[in-house]
Amino acid sequence: MPTHQSTEPSAEAASAPRSGIEALTVVAHSAGGALSTMVDTAWAAAAAADRVDLVDLATRAMARPHGLAPLPRPTRLGPSPWSSTAADDWRRLDSLADTDRAVVAFAEQMSLDVSAIDDTHRAAVGAALGPATGDVVQALWVFDYVPRVRSALDALFGAAPWEPFGAEPWPEAPPGSSAADIWSAIDAYIRIVPRLDALDPVVTELVRLRGARQHQCRLCQSLRSRPALRAGAGDEQFAAVDHHADSELPAATKAALALTDAIVWLPGRIDPAVAASVRDELTDAQAVELVLDVARNATNKIAVAFAADAPHVDEGYEIYEIDPDGEAVYGLSLDEEDT
Repeated sequence: MPTHQSTEPSAEAASAPRSGIEALTVVAHSAGGALSTMVDTAWAAAAAADRVDLVDLATRAMARPHGLAPLPRPTRLGPSPWSSTAADDWRRLDSLADTDRAVVAFAEQMSLDVSAIDDTHRAAVGAALGPATGDVVQALWVFDYVPRVRSALDALFGAAPWEPFGAEPWPEAPPGSSAADIWSAIDAYIRIVPRLDALDPVVTELVRLRGARQHQCRLCQSLRSRPALRAGAGDEQFAAVDHHADSELPAATKAALALTDAIVWLPGRIDPAVAASVRDELTDAQAVELVLDVARNATNKIAVAFAADAPHVDEGYEIYEIDPDGEAVYGLSLDEEDT
């Protein structure tokens, strides 16, 4: 007679997150609050610049090539005049002024490959947006990257509705950030994510460097993390990120780098095998932290878009570390205990 096996899930399986939104809530609630606040503040920034309709259209234009679901427009902002227009039809809209086309084109290029933005793009978007350029472009970054986070977490843990995520700040959102300017909201996220410490510092640094090279951020490529260096990372590992799939890096590191590439280039079409490898090699906490790290690192797209990514050193690399407040401290030495 066969041995009876219980169909009840184990305690570990029962406690495992069953969707992307649940994983974010359970593992990194404060970071989730910061993400939600960024979304709310980005819409507020678009409204303050009187560009809600344009930003809404750009949001859909950015999401479409990646196969992503764009962040929904809050109902409090009213309907879009282009709500029935397909996102890929924006170039044929007679009602879209040339200056507005320049903004959507900039947003689309920033999302697809920010390194291809040149001075012509910058001049056009600056002429179109004037003093609101900085705020609107930062808001566009939020609408570019938060859907990637959602898609990656869903690929890892399972899909479930995210709404009303971003409709209002979560409890425990960063104090004072709800009504803050858009950069303050992004900066709050930048400072919160490093408090997660499930990932090995070497993996964290290799993931950061891989993203820096994909976005061609000159500053980010010129940096090396002191905790990673002290944990044994060196030039061989740093070079291996460029060919990680056939490198001798550990399996967990390869899985993390493969997901990094997917979030950068194919965020709405993440290969199930890539997601499965991350789930096999990383814990829930490490997987969530990985996705949030990739998004945090990708704030370099804002600097690259504005050509504000000049390195601090002309040769070699500069050593940095993130302090307890989430601030990057540069120009450190490897041996001394700099403060």
